[in-house]
Amino acid sequence: MSQNTHDTTPTRFVEAGIRFAYRRFGNGKGLPLLFCQHFTGTMDGWDPKLTNTLAEDREVILFDNAGVGSSGGETPESVQAMTSDALAFVDALGLKRIDLLGFSLGGMIAQQLVLDRPALVRRLILTGTGPEGGEGIDLGLPPSSVVLADRSLSTLERQLRLFFAPSATSQAAGRAFYERRTKRKSEGDPSPNPIVARAQATAIKAWGQPSGKRYARLKEIRQPVLVFNGINDVMIPTINSYILARHLPDARLVLYPDAGHGALFQYPEQFCAQAKLFLGS
Repeated sequence: MSQNTHDTTPTRFVEAGIRFAYRRFGNGKGLPLLFCQHFTGTMDGWDPKLTNTLAEDREVILFDNAGVGSSGGETPESVQAMTSDALAFVDALGLKRIDLLGFSLGGMIAQQLVLDRPALVRRLILTGTGPEGGEGIDLGLPPSSVVLADRSLSTLERQLRLFFAPSATSQAAGRAFYERRTKRKSEGDPSPNPIVARAQATAIKAWGQPSGKRYARLKEIRQPVLVFNGINDVMIPTINSYILARHLPDARLVLYPDAGHGALFQYPEQFCAQAKLFLGS
C-alpha cells in the first residue's frame, strides 16, 4: 500500500510486450480499483479529488493504454484490441481480482474486459459511456464533432463544451475540475497526438455500429454495475445510460442534473459517495 496521493505518486512502468506507464496509490482493504480513461485521455486527466477519495479505502491504479501518454506501443483501432492490451497490463501487474471503473471510451473497454475475463472483475462502474451498438456513439456526429474539429479551442475550452453543461454552475465546476487536474507538476504525460485520436475515433465509431442482436451480450455481464452520468451527455448520449441499466442484469442508474459527460468531475463528492457505497456493499 502507498502513502502517496494522486499528485505525488511516481509514474512506474511494467513490461508486457508493451511498456505500460501506470500510477498506483491508496490504502485500505478493498480490492484494487482499475481506472480506464476516456478518448485521448491520459493518467493526468483524472480528477485528484475523485481518485484520492476512492484511494482512502483501496488501491487506485491509473494507467495509459498502448500508444497513449507515457506508454509504448501503438494505439489499436478497435475496442477489442484495446481490451487485450489492458488485460496484458493487468496480468503484468499480477492482479487476480479487481474492481473496475470505465469512463467514456474506457467504459467500452471495461465492458469488453468483463466479457473477456469475467472472473477478474468483482464490481463494475460505468460512467459517461454506452453499449456496443448504442445510440449516437459516433464522434462524427454534432455537437461533439464541431468542438473536436475546432483547433482554435484550448484543452480547457474543449472540455468545458464537451464535458459540462452550458449553465454558469456547470461551467464553474468545469473550471474547478481543470484547476485540480493540472496541479501535478512532475512526471506529466505527453499531450495526446493525432495518431492516437484517429485510432480511438475509429474504435469508437466501430463500437457504435450494431452487430447481431443489439445489446444481447449485456446479459452476460453478471457483475453488479453502477451506471453514472449527467442528464445531458453530448458526447455519448445519455439514452445509452438508460439502455445499459435496462439490459444489464444487476445495474443501478444514477443521473445528475445540470450535468453532461463529465458529471463525475462536476460532482466528485457525490460520485465518490455513490461509488464507495456501491463498492463497499
